[in-house]
Amino acid sequence: MSRLKIINIEATTLPDAWFQTVYRCIEAGRDFIIDRGSYEGEKRLEFDFITIHIRKPGETPLLPQIPSQYNLPNPVDDDYLTGYVPYLMTGEMKKGESYTYGQRICRYLLDSSFKKLDDDIHITDKGLWDNDRVIGLDGTEKFVNQMELVIWTYRNMGHRNNQMIMQVGQPSDVLLKDPPCLRHIDTRIQDGKLHFFPYFRSWDLWGGFPANLAAIQMMKEYMAAEIGVEDGEIIASSKGLHLYNYVWELAECIRGRTMDEFRMG
Repeated sequence: MSRLKIINIEATTLPDAWFQTVYRCIEAGRDFIIDRGSYEGEKRLEFDFITIHIRKPGETPLLPQIPSQYNLPNPVDDDYLTGYVPYLMTGEMKKGESYTYGQRICRYLLDSSFKKLDDDIHITDKGLWDNDRVIGLDGTEKFVNQMELVIWTYRNMGHRNNQMIMQVGQPSDVLLKDPPCLRHIDTRIQDGKLHFFPYFRSWDLWGGFPANLAAIQMMKEYMAAEIGVEDGEIIASSKGLHLYNYVWELAECIRGRTMDEFRMG
């Protein structure tokens, strides 16, 4: 009987992490037909569970560059991050969007159930509640900026704190046709450096992985500078990192061997 296989990748830079992970997916991913969700009825090649430890995620370039001899397009255009970073670091939403990562992280409305909690349950630090970068107003409704809250807490309350996690997922997401793939970004300051621990429930390896991690790295650099610490490492994890079948041939070309060759031993 087969067991879940846990893959661990040690990488130096973000592009190194992408190339290594694409190679390992061709070697060890499981292919199956998608029953529900994005590309329903199509196939994808997926890890059971994976962690990717990136020691120097701030080294440039942040995005992978496929060598010219392959004559293949890069998975993410160099100018893509300009438009994508606000999607992660601001509360901006476009018409028809039910959420964005930035809206959940930086402009999350405090609902009525939160307001009914007793005052002794809430964090009561006056400096935090008086800081409009952390607690803001959207009309008459209050919202919290989790990114600025993490910055404020580390700056004013000390670095040794296991509560500083930026949540994206919420229980009502189970009712969405396309719930957020990124569920949270956990944080830690260790040895004077800010480290990130993002978790994705499902994750497109070809284009999503490099774009997401590059933007997350840019967020981390901003937060580290605001806190007054050095930029640190990233340990990302997912139980659903995958390659869709429309890029299998591209991934095999980069790897230099086919999936079938690995499965035949």
